[in-house]
Amino acid sequence: AGMSDFLELVIAERRADAQEARSRPSRLELLATARRRARVSTRSGEERPIVVEKGATAWDPLTWMLHFKRGESRMAVIAEVKRRSPALGVLSERVDPAEQARAYAAAGATAISVLTEPRHWGGSIEDLVAVSEAVDVPVLCKDVIVDEYQIDEAYAAGADAVLLIAEALDDLTLRRFLAHARTLGLGALVEAHEPAAFGRAVASGATVVGVNARNLRRPAEVDIGRVRQLHAFARPEQFLVAESGITSVDDARLLPSRVDAVLVGTALMRADDPAPLIQALASIRRTVHA
Repeated sequence: AGMSDFLELVIAERRADAQEARSRPSRLELLATARRRARVSTRSGEERPIVVEKGATAWDPLTWMLHFKRGESRMAVIAEVKRRSPALGVLSERVDPAEQARAYAAAGATAISVLTEPRHWGGSIEDLVAVSEAVDVPVLCKDVIVDEYQIDEAYAAGADAVLLIAEALDDLTLRRFLAHARTLGLGALVEAHEPAAFGRAVASGATVVGVNARNLRRPAEVDIGRVRQLHAFARPEQFLVAESGITSVDDARLLPSRVDAVLVGTALMRADDPAPLIQALASIRRTVHA
């Protein structure tokens, strides 16, 4: 693929990072303590409820929230905390991830996404710990995950779900990572940009699938029409997330009615006050098919 392929570059970096992290066993112990803290509700001081088995499939908090929003015929809003973007550079000079996440949750965000990739998005696992401790809504760990260790790390840091990128994983690995997340009680958002990769995301059996309008191989490329092109391939019972390129409530209104959730980051990080956009997005009425 060559180094002009940005996704391949990050895959190589994250593989090396995970190998290095595996050699420091104390790290997961530290994070496990963090997770125990994060599991305690920030408001009541009581343990957050662990999702009860529903038949044979236990749903994670993110899936429950998407299910609830679908039942309300409302758009779910996954609001993202990120310091930088590979395409746009620094988005916000002084970010307090916990404060940002609390503002999102207070405005009615369904879930919070946190970047943990350090080199290009300026994230860290510490940002994930901070956000997990700050809010009661589900928290999604957003990274280029290429090693099971990263899933363990996200779990230990208090995440409720992880992002898996179909283009970064072969089918066997994708299914293995999904199964591993499930054993930890974590949800997974399996995203893709390329049509063939989205087909693989759908076929993986993931409960939540996403179409990323941004091409991670060439991050400056955004195709907002990608969701319209691919949405029909998702199975009716799968929750569908539209990611990237949503800068306004008008952008979101133009999405196919099949879309259950929008993931918005840049527009919120750049806003002086993220609340109005979150409130507007959350008030979109949906035509529900399921």
